[in-house]
Amino acid sequence: MFRVDFHPFKVEQFLSELEHGVTYNFSESGVHPISFQGLVDMADIDLPSLMATLIDYPQVNGKQSLRDTISGFYPDSSSDGVMITVGATEANTLVANTLLQPGDNVVCFRPTYEQISGNAANLGNEVRWVDLVGSDGWAIDSAALAKAVDNKTRIIHVVNPNNPTGRILSDSDRRQIIAAADRVGAWIVADEVYAGTEREGDVETPSFWGSYDRVLIVNSTSKAYGLPGLRLGWLVGPEDVITECWRRHEYASITTSMLSMELADKALSDPTRSKLNARAKTLIRTGFDVLAAELARHPGVFDVVPPQASAMSFVRFDLPISSEDFCMRLLREREVLVIPGSRFGVENHFRFSSALPEDHLREGLSRLNGLTSEILQGH
Repeated sequence: MFRVDFHPFKVEQFLSELEHGVTYNFSESGVHPISFQGLVDMADIDLPSLMATLIDYPQVNGKQSLRDTISGFYPDSSSDGVMITVGATEANTLVANTLLQPGDNVVCFRPTYEQISGNAANLGNEVRWVDLVGSDGWAIDSAALAKAVDNKTRIIHVVNPNNPTGRILSDSDRRQIIAAADRVGAWIVADEVYAGTEREGDVETPSFWGSYDRVLIVNSTSKAYGLPGLRLGWLVGPEDVITECWRRHEYASITTSMLSMELADKALSDPTRSKLNARAKTLIRTGFDVLAAELARHPGVFDVVPPQASAMSFVRFDLPISSEDFCMRLLREREVLVIPGSRFGVENHFRFSSALPEDHLREGLSRLNGLTSEILQGH
């Protein structure tokens, strides 16, 4: 019997095996989570009403008022074109299982979060990589994109702002992606979970929604809102495609939880949404400044293209050690967890999340610098 070799999810495997119990965890990609009490206070949630919520199956495609709120983020979308999922991860998986047919290929940009590419590979589809150019601020390689896309390309997948670099696509890059998709009738699947985490300025990263007729948007409450524990995401697209994804959602998870939908309904409604975004930006901007200052203690060793958005930085290092070995030594010897660049297909880098309380961040960076000194001294 034909069997496609399984491709593990390299980043998530690394996290799920190592992150729990770590003293200094800088491996996550969202801002420091808010507490339940913090959300209750910020959203002025009436606890007796919340406690009266039945622990029941909610509406399978998502609570109506929540879908109404989310559709308002995407002009000319409808609530029937929105489906609530168990995080952005389920949304990505549903998209791959709905759109891809045997013989299709998927074009992805590297480095990136590999969930669409991994799902595609596990379905037996070809994944074509277009490398982002680190020396050009992680811009798209135009020639490589043109070469990768052909009449078998079903999906062009983009994470914007990017994970792990924090790069926001330029207008030129966006136009190239749209033109490439339009040339062959491919879908643009845009993971926009970091929109709203801009490090400079208050203009939110523009969505791909409305820029082209074959667009699916993936988003969640995890990264920009500091609510990863809700495990709540959403998928936005044409109503007929969303309905096809809904049928597969019933196999995959049936639904996310009633309580998660109730809390997300409050969190994503203004003024709470705006307050959560402001909190995220404060953590992101302060955190990156601390990170840059601490890395500068080793001139010539560390280099980072300042992220335009997100809680993360993709740090390049010049040390006589692989990224996997460096990160494992940090964990064993300093109780510090970061993700090796090799897990994103890029060596001599690590992903570092700095949108954390400042004292905790400084202590962890002090430990990272301590190990760096030892390696430079040959220990």
